[in-house]
Amino acid sequence: MDLKQKTVVITGAGRGLGAAMAQDLAGRGANIALVDVDREALDKTRGECEKHGVTARGYVVNVAREDEVVKLFDDVVSDFGGLDALVNNAGILRDGLLVKAKNGEISGKMSLQHWQQVIDVNLTGVFLCGREAAERMIKLQSKGVIINISSISRVGNMGQTNYSAAKAGVQAMAVVWAKELARYGIRAASIAPGFVNTEMVASMKPEALDKMKSMIPLRRMAEPAEIAHTVAFILENDFVSGRCIEVDGAMRL
Repeated sequence: MDLKQKTVVITGAGRGLGAAMAQDLAGRGANIALVDVDREALDKTRGECEKHGVTARGYVVNVAREDEVVKLFDDVVSDFGGLDALVNNAGILRDGLLVKAKNGEISGKMSLQHWQQVIDVNLTGVFLCGREAAERMIKLQSKGVIINISSISRVGNMGQTNYSAAKAGVQAMAVVWAKELARYGIRAASIAPGFVNTEMVASMKPEALDKMKSMIPLRRMAEPAEIAHTVAFILENDFVSGRCIEVDGAMRL
């Protein structure tokens, strides 16, 4: 895919990985539909994208709400005149042990609320956005691409029952979609980042960061731009579909 003048929807685009992806793709000539729940963050990312001379618009949407997602993709097609790619990046964390105990005494457990919040955004949100994007790509006869942002945690990470389950699910959905949608010329793939140097990670205690880096063979975290580069690679390579690209510095959980 030649990204110039293509329309790309990116969820969770207000900051972090989503903002980096948006700016990278804008630099390659793509028009960007930015999706987030934070209007102020959206406006900032939009301004950075527009510096590249492309069209960028912000949409305040909760991806876990079906009615909002349906309206989002109707609005994007109306505003941009088409739809060529979707990057399902929006996600939240609600970490905690499944059951916490000491000396046989239970002191806590993961709440159903924390389970459901992560599943709603990280899994159901990806499903809804993928479904609505695919429908419009088929109607528009657009040979588009859907990319789901998974995680190294998809193989199971301690303290992340909810997050790991969701990230395994979005990888699996990308495989299913690649098989189902190929007949329409639509590709699907996923990316599994390891630890990335985002604002959230940067706010951690220095000793926690050092421990995290020590687990990575390359002894550093990924930069958001490196994940964004992987997004661009999938979009631009028309024979990449159904695969998960791991960008984790040789780390394996």
